[in-house]
Amino acid sequence: MLGTFQQSHIRIEIEATHKVIHESLLYSQQLRQWLWPQRLSEGMPEQLCQGLTFSSWIGPVAIQHQVEIAGSNCLRMLLSQGIDGYHEWYWGEGWVQSRLEGVSMLPLNLGQSFSLLRLRQFVSGRQ
Repeated sequence: MLGTFQQSHIRIEIEATHKVIHESLLYSQQLRQWLWPQRLSEGMPEQLCQGLTFSSWIGPVAIQHQVEIAGSNCLRMLLSQGIDGYHEWYWGEGWVQSRLEGVSMLPLNLGQSFSLLRLRQFVSGRQ
């Protein structure tokens, strides 16, 4: 894989309940709404579950995701193709934490920050 090793850990406060955050991260219909401009595979199940493999695209760059853990407060995905690494999400009442590590030519910290801001905006509209 071409690129550089990057790692980013971000935790933000978010005005949302544990349940709203959980649904926003694990339900594919909701993911599609706030992950823009990232696009997700068609035909995904309603909820992400362990063992699920799907693709997303940022412009022409494809990223393969394999769900390793999908729990009540944790989501961990192994990444390949456009990013070789992993992405972990943890959440609770009023907070979300994202940890992203991998080799990529994409600016991972910038993309992660943008995604967290989009998530915050999305869940605040659902209260």
